This record gives sequence, C-alpha cells and structure tokens, in this order.
Amino acid sequence: MSTLIDEFKKDHSEIIDTLKEIKELGVLSEEGQAKLISVKESLLEHLKKEDELLYPVLIKEAEHNEKLKELLDVFAKDMENVSRVVMDFFDKYSEEVIDSAVTGEFEHLLAAFRNRIRHEEDILYEEHEKINQ
Repeated sequence: MSTLIDEFKKDHSEIIDTLKEIKELGVLSEEGQAKLISVKESLLEHLKKEDELLYPVLIKEAEHNEKLKELLDVFAKDMENVSRVVMDFFDKYSEEVIDSAVTGEFEHLLAAFRNRIRHEEDILYEEHEKINQ
C-alpha cells in the first residue's frame, strides 16, 4: 500500500477515534466541546489533502475509464451529502449554541462519516492503488 493511502487511513483512524472519544466524554461536556473543535480542524485538513493528492489522480484516470468516472460521480454526490451533514453540524454547534439535540445529531454525523470512510477506503483507495502500481 502506498504511503499516501497509509497516511489517509491513519487520518481516518485518528478522526474516528476522536469522534468516539467525544461520544464517551459527552458532546455537551466542556472536554467534548474542545475535542469537537480539534476534530473539525483535523477533518478539514484531511479533506484538503484528499482534494489535492487523491482526487486529481482519480479524475485524470477517469478521463479514460468510464467505470471509474461513474464511480467518482457516485462518490461526489455522496460526499456532497456527507459534507452537508458534517458542516451543518459544525456550523450549528461551533457557536456555543448547544442544546440536547446535539447528541442525536452527533450520532448521525458519526454514522455518516464512518460509512463514508468505509466506502472510500474499500473502493476509492483501491482504485488509486491500481493506478499507481
């Protein structure tokens, strides 16, 4: 496996671990809130790295690979949905306006993010590895 994909998987693991820690601490707790801010920064950094280093390679290859192009289209639509869930959550709860609904919304965020990571690692990262063999 390439160093880049290893790095992305490590990022995913760290983000998920932090989200689990927030869940254990309680999203409404002071510690949970502090971790929430740090995980947002980590997530945005990770997404930026993927946008700069992963997706351009896949998009270039998709110019000659219809199956990959279709796959990327599906992932793009899914990412719009996941991004909306994530950013809505952070926009709503990063301004210290916390209510009891945060727990349920956090669970939704965690589930959406886990699902996205699983698909990304199982499908897109594998495609990237095939291209770089």
